[in-house]
Amino acid sequence: MQKYYKIITFGCQMNVHESEKLAGTLERLGYKSTEDDEKADVVVFNTCCVREAAENKALGNIGKFKPIKKQKKDLIIAVCGCMAQQEKKAQEIYTKYPFVNIIFGTHNSYKFEEYLTDVLNKKIKRVYQIVKEEPCLPLEVESYRTSGVNAWVNIMYGCNNFCTYCIVPYVRGREKSRPMEEIVAECKALIAAGYKEITLLGQNVNSYGKTFNNGKDNFAELLEEIDKIDGEYVIKFLTSHPKDLSEKVVKAIANSKHISHMIHLPVQCGSDRLLRLMNRNYTVEKYLNTIDMIKKYIPDVNLSTDIIVGFPTETDEDFEDTLTLLKKVQYNTVFGFIYSKRSGTPAAKMDGQVPMAVKRERVNKLLALQREIEKVKLTRFLGQTIKVLLTERKEGKVFGKTDCGINVIVENVKEFKVDFVNVKINQIKNTKLIGEIV
Repeated sequence: MQKYYKIITFGCQMNVHESEKLAGTLERLGYKSTEDDEKADVVVFNTCCVREAAENKALGNIGKFKPIKKQKKDLIIAVCGCMAQQEKKAQEIYTKYPFVNIIFGTHNSYKFEEYLTDVLNKKIKRVYQIVKEEPCLPLEVESYRTSGVNAWVNIMYGCNNFCTYCIVPYVRGREKSRPMEEIVAECKALIAAGYKEITLLGQNVNSYGKTFNNGKDNFAELLEEIDKIDGEYVIKFLTSHPKDLSEKVVKAIANSKHISHMIHLPVQCGSDRLLRLMNRNYTVEKYLNTIDMIKKYIPDVNLSTDIIVGFPTETDEDFEDTLTLLKKVQYNTVFGFIYSKRSGTPAAKMDGQVPMAVKRERVNKLLALQREIEKVKLTRFLGQTIKVLLTERKEGKVFGKTDCGINVIVENVKEFKVDFVNVKINQIKNTKLIGEIV
C-alpha cells in the first residue's frame, strides 16, 4: 500500500528548504506527500523559535494530532527544527507529548532517515536526540523541491553575530561555509533542470567564506562564479548584515548578468542608542552611507528591510528616528515586527519592556507610512516595459515577478509557461503591477 507523509513548516526560508530535504528523504523511502491529516502515515513538524507566537502555534498544531494518533496507532510523528534544538523545549515536548515518536534538532537533521527507520523497524519506540553543534558542516541531503520556479541553495549555516534579541546563534550554531565548487555545481544542475530563480541562503551571506578563506571577503567571488553559468535565470540571496555588505559585493551585483537588483538589508531601527543595545555593530550614519554606496552602483536597486518595533526602552523619540530613516531610504518593502521576548537572549532580561498596546500603535504607524512610500515608488514603472518571470496561472490570472521580486499580474496571456517575458506596465493596484506582454 502507498504510504503518505505531511510536513508542517514554521519560520524562515532556511526552514522551508530544510523541509524540502526532509521531504527528499521520505520520497526516496517511497512516501508521497498529502495535505490530509488523517491520510498521513508520517507527520513532521519543522519548528521555529524566533518568536514566542511561532512556538505556541507549533505546540498547538502538534496537540491536534493526539486524537488522530489514538485512532491510527502506526502514525509516526516527528518534531524537529529550532524549537526542538532548545533542550528545555525538547524535554517539554518529550514529556507533555508522549505520542510524538521522534524529536531531533537542527544539528542532526541529516539523520532523519536513520531515526525514522529505527522507529519503523521497532528498534526503538521513541527517538530523542538533541546534539550539540558539530565542528564540521552538516551532510547535504537531496531535496524534494516544492518552491515552484525558485530553488533554495544553502551557502552557509549558523551565525556569529549574537544580536541581543536573536536566538538563532544558540540554535543554529557558529558560521560554517560550504565549499564554493560544491555550491556552483549545485546551481549548474538546477539551471540545467530548468529552474529560473535560485536563492542563496545564509543567516549572513556576506560572511560567506570567512571560515575557510582567512577572513577574506569571498561572497563577491561566489556571486561572480555563479553568474558565469550559461542560461536564462536570476540569482537572489538572503540575508545581508549591514556591517558586512562590502563595496566589492555591490560591484559584483552591478556588473552581473543574472544577479537580482534586490537587496534585503535589515536595519532593525533608526536609533543609534537602540542599535548599540541590539549589538548590531553599526550606526545609522554608517548604514545610510552603505545605502548611498548601493544606490551609486545600482540606481534601480529594490531595497527591503526588517524593523523591530518596541525593543526594550524604545522611546517615542527612538521610534520617530526610525520613521525618519524610512523617509530617507525610501524602501520598496518593509517587514515590521513587534519585539517578542526570547528566553535565553540578553534582551529578554532588559528593563524597560514596552507595553503591547504601544508596540501595536507604533507598528501600525510604521506600516502606514511604508504603504505611502511604496505607492509612490511603484509609479515609476507606469508605461515602462520590464522583464518579468511568469510563475503561475491561478483563478484565470497569470502572475509573475520582476527580478527584484515585485509582483505582476500579466494580462492577455494566450499560452502560459514558466518563462521570462517583456511586459508593459499599464496599471498599479495596491502593491502589484498590472501589464501585458509586448
